[in-house]
Amino acid sequence: MSATDTIQTSEAREPRFGFWRRSYAMLVKEFIQLRRDRVSFAMIIMLPVMQLTLFGYAINTTPRNLPTAVLTQEDSDLGRSILKAMQNTAYFRFVREVHTVAEFDELLQSGKVLFGVEIPRGFERAVRRGDRPALLVAADATDPVASGSALGALGPLVQTALAHDLHIGDPPEMPFEIRAHARYNPAAESRLNIVPGLVGTILTMTMLIFTALSVTREIERGTMESLLSMPIKPVEVMFGKIIPYVIVGFIQAALIIGIGVLLFGVPIFGSLILLALLTTLFITTNLSIGYTFSTIVQNQLQAMQLSMMFFLPSILLSGFMFPFAGMPVWAQYIGEGLPLTHFVRIVRAIMLKGAAMENLRYDTIALACLMLFAMTVAVTRFRRTLD
Repeated sequence: MSATDTIQTSEAREPRFGFWRRSYAMLVKEFIQLRRDRVSFAMIIMLPVMQLTLFGYAINTTPRNLPTAVLTQEDSDLGRSILKAMQNTAYFRFVREVHTVAEFDELLQSGKVLFGVEIPRGFERAVRRGDRPALLVAADATDPVASGSALGALGPLVQTALAHDLHIGDPPEMPFEIRAHARYNPAAESRLNIVPGLVGTILTMTMLIFTALSVTREIERGTMESLLSMPIKPVEVMFGKIIPYVIVGFIQAALIIGIGVLLFGVPIFGSLILLALLTTLFITTNLSIGYTFSTIVQNQLQAMQLSMMFFLPSILLSGFMFPFAGMPVWAQYIGEGLPLTHFVRIVRAIMLKGAAMENLRYDTIALACLMLFAMTVAVTRFRRTLD
C-alpha cells in the first residue's frame, strides 16, 4: 500500500465530529487555565467594573464645592450676603477664614484652597456711596478646568444675592467690581497644567512596570535559585534592584521637564534642588510598590496586569486628568492613598507657583509614608518567597 493510500485510509477512519471534539477539549482546557490564573480572572471582572465606577461616579468635569478661603476685613451684612451668594452657586465651599494677606497667599500656594475671596475694609460703605469698590476673587488656575466654571459663575451674583440688600435697578447695575485674578496660569494654558502632571504619570507607568517584572523575570529565567544561594538579605536584594531604576527614573524626569521647558515654555519658578529631591522620593515610592507587585504575582504577564490595574485609578483619581477637588469624598480618600496624587500637587506647585518646602509638607510626608509602607510589605513578601 502506498503512502497516499495510507493517508487517505487514516482520514477515512477519523472519528465523526473529531474536529469539534478536539476544539471543545481545548476550549475547556483554556477555561480551566483561566480560572486558575487568579490575576487574569480578576482583571476580566475588575477592570470594567472599575472603569464604570470611576467614570460614572468619581469623574466630574464641572467640579463644584471647591475649597475656598475668605479674608474679611470688615463684618457687614453686605459682605455676608455676597459670601452666601457665592456659596449658593454650589461652586464655592468656604473652608477657611484668614486674617492676613500672607496667610491668604500661603493657602493658595500650598493648594489647600483653590479660591480666595477678599472683602476690603469699608466695602459696604463704599458700595452705598456709589464708589463701586473692588471685590477680589483669587483663583488657583494651575487647573483651568476647576477654576474656569467657578469664575464664570461670579457674574450673576448681583441679580441673585443683592436684591435683598440694595436697590440695584432694572436692569441691574453692578454696585461693585468683581476683580477675578487667575494666579499661576492667568492665560489658562492647558500645557502648563498637563506637562508637569505628565512627569508623574510617565514615571508611575515606567517605574511600576520595570520593578514589577524584576523578581518574576528572575523566576522565569531560572536565576532565582542562584540568587537564593548567595549570602544576601532580602533588603539588600530590594535595594540592589531599585537603585539602578532610581537613576533611570531621574533621567526620565529630567528629560520630560527639559522638553517641557524648551519646547512648551513651561516655567520653573521654584527650586530645582527641591524638585529633584522630591522627584527622587516619588520614584522610590513607585519602585517600592512595583517591587511589592513582583513578589505577589507568579509571572511577568500577571505583573503587567497588576501594574495596569494600579495605574488606571492613579491616572484618573490623582487630579492629573480631572479636577481632584470636584471628586466625591470617597474618591478623594482613595486618591490620597496614591503616590501620583501627591506628586502632581508637588510638581505643579514647584514649577508653576514657586512653592517651598513649608508649602509641601503634607504631600512630602504622605509620599514618605507610602514609600516606607511599600518597602515593608515588599521585604516581608520577599522573605516569604525565600522560605
